[in-house]
Amino acid sequence: MGKNLAGKTASIIAILVVACFGFVGIPHGSLKESIRRNIHLGLDLKGGVHLVLQVKVAEAVSGQTDNDVARLEADLEKAGIVGASVGKLDPTHLDTITISGTPLAKSSDVRSVLADNSYATYAVASNPDGSWKLTMKPSAVKDIEARALETSIETISERINKLGVSEPTVQQYGLGANEILIELPDVSDPARVQDIIQSTARLEIHQVAGGPYASDQDALQANSGVIPPDSVLMKGSGTTGGADQVWLLKRVSVVSGNDFRDAQPSTDENGRPDITFTLTTAAGNTFYKYTDANKGTGSMAIVLDNRVREVAGIQGAIRDTGRISGGGFTQQSAADLSLMLRTGALPASLEFLETRTVGASLGAASIRQGVEAAIGGMLLVMVALLIYYRGAGVNAILALILNLILLLGFMGYSGSVLTLPGIAGVILTIGMGVDSNVLIFERIREEMRLGKTAASAVQSGFAHAWITIIDTHVTTIVSAMILFLFGTGPVRGFAVTLAVGLLANLFTAVFVSRVIFDAVLAKKERGAALSI
Repeated sequence: MGKNLAGKTASIIAILVVACFGFVGIPHGSLKESIRRNIHLGLDLKGGVHLVLQVKVAEAVSGQTDNDVARLEADLEKAGIVGASVGKLDPTHLDTITISGTPLAKSSDVRSVLADNSYATYAVASNPDGSWKLTMKPSAVKDIEARALETSIETISERINKLGVSEPTVQQYGLGANEILIELPDVSDPARVQDIIQSTARLEIHQVAGGPYASDQDALQANSGVIPPDSVLMKGSGTTGGADQVWLLKRVSVVSGNDFRDAQPSTDENGRPDITFTLTTAAGNTFYKYTDANKGTGSMAIVLDNRVREVAGIQGAIRDTGRISGGGFTQQSAADLSLMLRTGALPASLEFLETRTVGASLGAASIRQGVEAAIGGMLLVMVALLIYYRGAGVNAILALILNLILLLGFMGYSGSVLTLPGIAGVILTIGMGVDSNVLIFERIREEMRLGKTAASAVQSGFAHAWITIIDTHVTTIVSAMILFLFGTGPVRGFAVTLAVGLLANLFTAVFVSRVIFDAVLAKKERGAALSI
């Protein structure tokens, strides 16, 4: 065996070992258990919950402009520009901020404020009446929408992981539709999962500027008909747990959802469920300064998802720990809310487009039938290859086995999910592999009938069949890629196994099979016949 052939053989063996490690891993227990641990089964095989939801990214854009409105009000006031009205006047364009009521003499001061880098994401236009219009640039809108989708996936993934769901799938879905695919194997309570996923759980602590009032009208009347620009009305039952009341709160929160480091369910002195939380160090220092400056005189409101959950007087300085109580929690709701607070708030609300529950009993039967069909079909093909192509049939069988190992190795390394259509993709790959070998073998036979030697026939056979194999494989792989881009979960599983299986087949049917032929010919005497 020449050095070149030995090197090719060694590289094939090395790839085989690496692929085997991909789906077997470090053996623990039986081979079956090792494979089961590394090859992830889809919902159609294992059972569970399938969800498709859409992130309302427009809310994230609106939330950003809300924050910018509050910051702009503060910056204008700091610049000595009083009487300016800042807000989003057009409800159909929530990415647009309007400034009105500024004196024309202060135009240069307004322009200086807007020249700050904080407002670089807006296109600024001034009007003759002294008003200003800030429209968020399309690039900034796209950036916020992309971050909202990415953050939603991260937050949902963390919430699901905290639930203890094994091998969940949370990934972007579709093309540019801001959709997320969630597959949760072995989950039988989709309602609870759905509630936890879609809850925003945005917890903030605001300074109370007035109230409670019985209604918005009472609040307006108590404040001379005008809500101060730095304040906002917020409803909630507060600590009473009864009918909704209205509080006047400072618009900018003292502590926001991103400042929470931990939250855990607990019980109060009367044994009722509540929640204790811990702030980050920086937020704790800020909270300490605020509570120390207002102790004995002020009160604060704990706001959850834009509703006042509790209002408490500030009796002393608080640094980084607090408690949410009086909300009528059950143990389950306290545990779920704690989970949501620990994993952060969603940047926007979600709309569920599809919810399906897949039975596990169907999965067990599907696995058995699919595996039996694959093994049975492969055995029949092997027998036919041995009968028709004799010695060369062994070559084809080795190539098929290696093809299957490479496919499983890829699935193990990539974490791809094996679905029932995916098993169909494996079977189709086997068929394509057989077809490739038949093409090559028939070309070799044809060359031998023309009187060429075995070595020359093998070389010509591979050379002539190569183009046809490439043509059929590339067109099928392109079809599989289209299925992957536009298909749903199980269809994607089919596309993955088919595409990867065909790529592996190009390697095994052409390269590996040729190496085996060369190895066989190297051991034969010159002019000896080839078993094919």
